[in-house]
Amino acid sequence: MKGLRGKVVIVTGGAGGIGAAVCARFREEGSKVAVFDLSSSDNKFTYQVDISDQNRVVAAVEEVERDLGPVDVLVNNAGWDKAAPFLDTDVALWQKIIAINLMGPLYMHHAVLKGMQARGRGRIVNIASDAGRVGSSGESVYSACKGGIIAFSKTLAREMASQQININVVCPGPTDTALFRDFAGVGASGEKLRNALTRAIPFGRLGRPDDLPGAICFLASDDAAFITGQVLSVSGGLTMAG
Repeated sequence: MKGLRGKVVIVTGGAGGIGAAVCARFREEGSKVAVFDLSSSDNKFTYQVDISDQNRVVAAVEEVERDLGPVDVLVNNAGWDKAAPFLDTDVALWQKIIAINLMGPLYMHHAVLKGMQARGRGRIVNIASDAGRVGSSGESVYSACKGGIIAFSKTLAREMASQQININVVCPGPTDTALFRDFAGVGASGEKLRNALTRAIPFGRLGRPDDLPGAICFLASDDAAFITGQVLSVSGGLTMAG
């Protein structure tokens, strides 16, 4: 894809699942990739970052820019959820979900956008979820966060357009990751949910981490230079809303 070689890319949650696949694809494209994660990874430039800690986010972005140079691309991929009916949850769980899935990406935007604005260029791809577009039983607060990220991205895309900064959203459908397996649970109930989703998806399977990097790298590339404020679902046809 055009314009990714040599670019400095931060991927949050890049140590596993979708994030690791995204990092691998950016490296294939010749980008310099920095991983922000609580876990270690095989990526050379991995920074231990809790994205719900704004001070740590700011410090880590400064470290990346010392090590690799100014940030050209941010991929907000990190996320977490615990499935339960809303009335069975409490404030402590809500706060954790919001801190990781909403506040964390806000901190990341705030830390990188000032530099992008000063340079007059940059790309941000936010990984939301189809749960934020059409809802998902058992994921009420997570869905609220992801819906918020979609609205935030559209608004910020308008604010940043005059500085030639593109901000877009990719919404995975059900994808076979550790987060999904934790959500689905183990045993017969987990297998029942997996089978039901598989039947509901027109392509006849759950998503895989490798299904996402192409769309994400496209939106970060110069091939998407005139695209901003858009939401792309990668769900095997499960959701087709405009």
